Amino acid sequence: GTARHDREMAIQAKRNLTKTTDPVERLRLQCLARGSAGIKGLGRVFRIMDDDNSRTLDFKEFVKGLNDYAMMIDKEEAQEIFRIFDKDGSGTIDFDEFLVTLRPPMSNARKEIIMQAFRKLDKTGDGIITIEDLRGVYNAKHHPKYQNGDWTEDQVFRAFLDNFDSPYDKDGKVTTEEFMNYYAGVSASIDTDVYFIVMMKNAWKL
Repeated sequence: GTARHDREMAIQAKRNLTKTTDPVERLRLQCLARGSAGIKGLGRVFRIMDDDNSRTLDFKEFVKGLNDYAMMIDKEEAQEIFRIFDKDGSGTIDFDEFLVTLRPPMSNARKEIIMQAFRKLDKTGDGIITIEDLRGVYNAKHHPKYQNGDWTEDQVFRAFLDNFDSPYDKDGKVTTEEFMNYYAGVSASIDTDVYFIVMMKNAWKL
């Protein structure tokens, strides 16, 4: 179902883009127009630019990142967005914070069901989902690539985790933050809390 949600979300985002004047919202919608991984993709671009691994960007890097990711944003708009995120006026922005703010807002009911799914997957309860956690919860044997012998069980698990993992830092571990980011993208394409909750319950047998 996610591919359909992705398409619906992209169409919706493009439609809303014509209506909004808020620069942060415009940037968010441009990312969402690329599907639920759109925001993650922008994160990857910023990560590549962050040569000194400071996890911060100055204005020049910020604009270059937006251009590299082909975002339609003029300099004034970029300055305005940068100002909003540069809360302490230091001339740099923290890009983890930037990505979290860019994430579509979600109701508490949605966050709660996402956390329920996370806790179910996180067998060890350490706040990180790993291949070990998945063994008892996720059945790899139904996966077509496992059935035709292309992948081992572990490869199926790893591919599954990679869906949620930060794209620039795939380590086979999924944090709460990464899980939330992923579902914020999915959530943006689903209008009602009720439908979102039903979808999550079905997906994770909650």
